[in-house]
Amino acid sequence: MNNKLKIEKKIISEKSKPYIVAELSANHNGSVDNALKHIKSAKKNGADAIKIQTYTPDSITMKSNRKDFLIKKGIWKNKTLYDLYKWAHTPYEWHKKIFDYANKNQITCFSTPFDESGVDLLEKLNTPAYKIASFELIDIPLIKYAAKTKKPMIMSTGMASVKEIDDAVNVVEKHNSIKRLILLHCVSGYPTNIELMNLKKISFLRNRYKCLVGLSDHSKGMIAPIVSVSYGACLIEKHFITSKKIKSPDKDFSILPKELSELCQISQKTFLAKGDGSVKNNLAEKESIKYRRSIYVINNIKKNEKLTSKNIKRIRPGYGLPPKFYEKLLGKKASKNLFAGKPLQKDDYK
Repeated sequence: MNNKLKIEKKIISEKSKPYIVAELSANHNGSVDNALKHIKSAKKNGADAIKIQTYTPDSITMKSNRKDFLIKKGIWKNKTLYDLYKWAHTPYEWHKKIFDYANKNQITCFSTPFDESGVDLLEKLNTPAYKIASFELIDIPLIKYAAKTKKPMIMSTGMASVKEIDDAVNVVEKHNSIKRLILLHCVSGYPTNIELMNLKKISFLRNRYKCLVGLSDHSKGMIAPIVSVSYGACLIEKHFITSKKIKSPDKDFSILPKELSELCQISQKTFLAKGDGSVKNNLAEKESIKYRRSIYVINNIKKNEKLTSKNIKRIRPGYGLPPKFYEKLLGKKASKNLFAGKPLQKDDYK
């Protein structure tokens, strides 16, 4: 597979360093100025993009106290969906200011729409890409609406069955292109314990859908995103917060500026360390290869004297014949006088 796509000026492919997306989500905590501070910090600490979310409480759920709408477990226990999203949403009237500020700071900004009105707003702002959240992967009409823009599509696969992923991918193929799709492996647990990350699924997604694959990570720390690079992740999305003092619903699984900087640096080094898998002499081994074993004369040998285990030996360095010829050489006669310390060559015996 040699897929690649471009988001603004950055190429994303398996042959490029991982594209790092700092997810703002709810970490603005109701302040547009705080949102702008996150953008500036994300740029400063090496992220390729800042991502926001485009919805209102009414576009994502409905106001109800019925038990269906009550969160029963986890870090948001006892909140209604409406109250959570009212707290967490990024108001539509902030969007232009956020996109303009990101452009000013030379960092890409795109968003996750949660209904068609979100797509319409983002089209007016000329978003360079669309992200579909895990919870919306089964919303085929929304995926179709976004796909028809012909812009790059990034889709998280948390909670989805293979059939559900198939359905979503088929819509993108029909109305956009598999070459403009990045699937993100994702576990929709907030936060996710590291032993539940199942990063081998990245390989499954790459092999089944023949598209670019990345990771949307809700685990704590750096282990999961770094390991994901070795499985071929070309994009890493991680929730980002400038301070854990911010009372955000997402702070428990968000990384700080220093951690974002480390993620950008270490993921790039991991990508470089992965290499291309070819079997060839490595440049780092150029000097070492001289010191492998070869066959040397260890005691003086007269012309016509037989080569034996007493006068030739397999030792380092590697200027003589390879050790694989040793047994065949035993019993051969020297073609000339040979002195101890000489690397044995083809014209030294007959």
